[in-house]
Amino acid sequence: MGPGNDTQISEFLLLGFSEKPELQPLLFGLFLSMYLITVLGNLLLILAVSSDSHLHTPMYFFLANLSLVDICVTSTTVPKMLWNIQTQSKAVTYEGCLSQIFFFVVFGCLDNLLLSVMAYDCFVAICHPLHYMVIMNPWLCGLLVLVSWIISVLNSSLQSSMLLRLSFCTEVEIPHFFCELNQIIQLACSDPFLNDMLMYFLIVLLGGGPLAGIFYSYSKIVSSILGISTAQGKYKAFSTCASHLSVVSLFYCTSLGVYLSSAATQSSQQVQWPQ
Repeated sequence: MGPGNDTQISEFLLLGFSEKPELQPLLFGLFLSMYLITVLGNLLLILAVSSDSHLHTPMYFFLANLSLVDICVTSTTVPKMLWNIQTQSKAVTYEGCLSQIFFFVVFGCLDNLLLSVMAYDCFVAICHPLHYMVIMNPWLCGLLVLVSWIISVLNSSLQSSMLLRLSFCTEVEIPHFFCELNQIIQLACSDPFLNDMLMYFLIVLLGGGPLAGIFYSYSKIVSSILGISTAQGKYKAFSTCASHLSVVSLFYCTSLGVYLSSAATQSSQQVQWPQ
């Protein structure tokens, strides 16, 4: 079958975490609680940063932007999952699935880029403290966030538009609770080679690049901290970047968890499907 959406598919089926009816109320309550905590916690942080003039610094500016992106990325996936559980429906329209992929890739990429920007901010604060306010001026901070947005939107637009060239056959079950790019590509019955190559290239470029920048920044930060003679100075320097370290760890551990849960669910579905 040649490229193109020849099958005129109208919807996909999101299999979620479990098909057992007795687990659905538990999953609904668990994810609703986590979603509300995430949204309210991030909203409170944004409100605190915007209302307190003492927090009008580059670090908290980036942190507030990161909180906004966290709200957006969870709102892209969790409400649809909760709706499906509540209505006992697994369906998501073709257009809805593509829209979810577009926004999830935008905010996921933006999360990663903002973390690398925050790592650079910590690097400047620790390694060049006397020039910190000159380097991290409001114009540069705004430019870094704007460039991150532009890169994320362009990346998502390219990958989402490439999905339109794929056609889908009868198997439209997605072994996940949201429309994930890789899962959709694997469901295509047309040749997904170009989509796979583009996806992996951009993952290496926009995922590995910022991660390498974070590692480089922290290698310099650790080197600078070890060069501080007093214990109080070391503690102060470390505390400057402690919040960013925790956010980085949470982001990449969560991303790894989502990937592993997707792989595990897909494997279990392959075992259940008749060969």
